[in-house]
Order: sequence, then C-alpha cells, then structure tokens
Amino acid sequence: MSMDLKTMQSLAQRGRMGRRDFIQLALAAGVTVTAAETLFTKAARAEPKRGGKFRAGLGHGQTSDSLDPATWANAFSADVGFVIGSCLTSIDQKNNAVPDLAESVEGSDGAKTWVYKLRKGIEFHNGKTMTAEDVVATYNYHRGENSKSAAKSVLEDIQDIKADGKDTVVFTLKSGSADFPYITTDYHLPIFQAADGTIDWKTGIGTGPFVMDKYQPGVKFSAKRNPNFHKDGPYFDEIEMLSIVDVAARQNALLTGDVDYMDRTDLKTLGMLERNPEIKITDVTGFSHYVAPMDVRVAPFDNVDVRLALKWAIDREEIVKKILLGHGRAGNDNPLAPSIKYATQPEPAFAYDPEKAKFHLKKAGLSSLKVDLSAADAAFAGAVDTAVLMRESAAKAGIDINVIKEANDGYWDAVWMKKPWCFSYWSGRPTADWMFTTAYAAEAAWNDTFWKNDKFNQLLLTARAEIDEAKRGAMYAEMQQILHDDGGIVVLMFNNFTSAHSTKVEHGDLNTNYDHDGGYVFERWWFA
Repeated sequence: MSMDLKTMQSLAQRGRMGRRDFIQLALAAGVTVTAAETLFTKAARAEPKRGGKFRAGLGHGQTSDSLDPATWANAFSADVGFVIGSCLTSIDQKNNAVPDLAESVEGSDGAKTWVYKLRKGIEFHNGKTMTAEDVVATYNYHRGENSKSAAKSVLEDIQDIKADGKDTVVFTLKSGSADFPYITTDYHLPIFQAADGTIDWKTGIGTGPFVMDKYQPGVKFSAKRNPNFHKDGPYFDEIEMLSIVDVAARQNALLTGDVDYMDRTDLKTLGMLERNPEIKITDVTGFSHYVAPMDVRVAPFDNVDVRLALKWAIDREEIVKKILLGHGRAGNDNPLAPSIKYATQPEPAFAYDPEKAKFHLKKAGLSSLKVDLSAADAAFAGAVDTAVLMRESAAKAGIDINVIKEANDGYWDAVWMKKPWCFSYWSGRPTADWMFTTAYAAEAAWNDTFWKNDKFNQLLLTARAEIDEAKRGAMYAEMQQILHDDGGIVVLMFNNFTSAHSTKVEHGDLNTNYDHDGGYVFERWWFA
C-alpha cells in the first residue's frame, strides 16, 4: 500500500493526477480525507511549475535608481540585477560559491590565477552569444580608473583580466585569494554586452532569467520570462516589482491580493499575518545587520572617545526587543555574523552602560554632548523608532541625540554618506574579506564611516593571501577587534530576513546570505 501511495504522489507531483482522483484513491486505501489532502498538497507543490505573473512589494526603490550596475545601492536595484542579469558564479543554498555563467572555476599559483571556463551557447536577451570579451568589458567597467562602482574595492586585487579565446577568462591577482569565486557573485557584476570600449547597460539587456519590459525607477519594474535562460528556471511567465517603502502599505497590498510577496514585514503585526490561512511567513537567519555609521572625519565623531561613549550609551538589547521583537540579536560593532568563517566576538561586548559612556565623554574633555541623528524607515523598518530609543537611553549618559526624521525617497542619495550620523543596513557578505573590503577598507566606495586604519588595511591585504588557516583566522580576529575598538560603525543588531507571501506561491530551500531568497526569489519560486 505504501508503494501505491508513493506512486500516486509521484503522479501528482508531475501533474498527472488531479486532486479529486488522488483523494478518491487514497480514501479507498484507508487514508482519511485530511491526510489525503495533505499528501496531495505536499506532492503537487513539490515540483516547480511554469506560469503566472508574480508581483512583489519591496521596501526599497527610489526615483534616482538606474540600470547602471555601478550605482546599485538598495535591494530593489539589486533585484533588478538578479532579474535581468547573471554573474559568473552564484551563491547556493549552503552559501557556497558555485559556477553560473561559468561552467567551471579553477585556481592555481597559490590562488593568484583563476581560470573561468564559460558555458557555451549563453545568449543575451537580444540573441547575441556571450563571449569572454563581454566578461572582460564588464569587469573593466567596474575596475576602471575613473569608476565609481560600489564593486571597485572588491576588484582592486585584480592585476589583469584577459580573454583566452571566446569561452575562457583568466584573472591574475596581485596576491592569492582563496575567496575569489565569492567575489564574482557580487550583484553588481552581471555580465553585459561589450560596446564601444565599455558595456551596454542602458538597454537592460543581459543573460538573466527575465527580459525587461518596463522600468519606472522608484515605482515599478516588469519583465517577461527569458525562454533561453541557461538554468531550469525561471518558472513565472512574468514578474512585477513594486516599490512600496511604507510597510503598512506593503502589507495591505499583500492582504488585498495586489502583490503575492512582500519583504521586510512589520514585525509588530507579524502575528496577525501568521494567523491568516492564505499567507505564509519566512523567517531566515542570515548575515544582515542594521547599523548607525558615524562619519569619523567630522566633529565630534573624529574623537574615538566620543565614538566609544555613544557605543556604550545605546541599549541594543532594548532595541532588539522592541524593534525586532526577538527576530534577531544585538550587535557588538563587528559586522561579521557568527555563522561566517573566522567570525569572533570582540571584547568587551558593548552592553548598555551610561557610566562607561560618561567616562569616555570625560576622556574626550566633555561633560555632555549633543549630536544629530538622521533617520528614515527607508534605511530599515523601524529606523525612526530605533532613533527615539537611542535618544532615550543616551539621555541618561548626558548625551542629547537630536533625531531628524528624513524623507524616505532619496534617502540613499541625500542622507546616507552625506549626513554625519544616520542609519543604514547591510545584507552582509558570505566571507570576512568581502565584508571588510566592501565597507571598511580605506578607499572602499561604500566605506560609510570614512574610517581609515593603517593596521587594519595592512592585515586585510595580508590575510587575503594567507593560506595557513590558523594564521589567517588570527589576522581576521585582530581586524574585528580593531574595528570594534576604533571604528565609526555602530552595529545595532543582526536582523532576520522576514517576509510574507501568498500560499499560492511555493519555493524550495532558502538562501540565507541575502534577502529575497538570496536575490533568487524571482528565478526560483513558482505558483503552486
């Protein structure tokens, strides 16, 4: 009888047996109606199916967004990249870097030389065959002398990149880097067509799972399935991404059926969503963290004791409790999530201590302090409320935090890296080297604290090339301690990726390295 049920489930999984026939046969086999329903649903939804229009309400997006991959700085833009483009490698559900547009990746010479063999027959959306020259042009676009790309810092270690025939690309690095295949997964690095000494990104033509239809920055993006995509997906015929920054509006869109998926749920009303039989919740622990970067070039943040006073004056546990409602954990001014290799816990842990905050103020020659903090929920859901909590806790240490509520639209252009103290978020990176190189290296485009530490930067270069695991681990531990003690970053908390979707939508195992199923929600999910 067990084999009969397995056969029935197999047929249902492949769409060869409908619900009515399955339940009738299961009842005849002695299975209850409830059990039969559960067995059929599980089997029918296990196999991805093609079809339908998937609509996602996202908490990011602004009118200044662009198709230029060098400028992508929020989750909406990153998703556009995942939709229209593909990278040489991608991150799988176990956080490994695996071949994507490349069919194989091989390192040699102490991880200084990396050879990427490209899949044959990959086509851009306009039918042009992708070649190694397109790869070289794409990477040179980001690493050029005048490039303003956010990916430039992670590509600094490339000494040379060249095409070896049409299907092979050879990267030569300045020093060894065992993590290099992870770098080529960066969402800024989908391959575009070489054109006139640069790349053609303006048309939005890539090799990705969907072909762009319409794009209104800060409003919506729509696309249709790429029939010549090189992987099994995508399964949706069409997708539409809607920028709905206000979380209440985003949630209402899901409840009324205007979208099938929403990210960054309102944790205060998550219980209500969980009780809705037509909605499912995903709550994934990843590398993401919410931060309050201080511009260390600007007084009073140029004084390390002022920075330390502020770090001790913030009640992070209260923020986690009231803002994340338990869906995360307090930070300790180390941007590496505990699950990342080489992550450590610097000491002392920054717990709320007004007396220690006063001690550091005194060392800075101050008896009190007044500072502005720019906040908008565009940075992360609950950012404004977080700022208020910070103001209340800091007051007991003689610190007056003046909360400035900024507009959501344009926040990333007008506030982040412009105002001396504000909020931001990081989806994190799967390796220590990548996270540090992106946000804390002296010349990194996204070094939003503008912090420079010679010892830290020297260790960054040395650790990247170190093959001995113990020595490399010791260097990364020292770097984490330096950043904790001296840096301008306040890592408030590590947040879970919490989203909600219609029960009509199904998915497989989820990625944890990045929100939106690692950015692959559009490629890998399907309608049941």
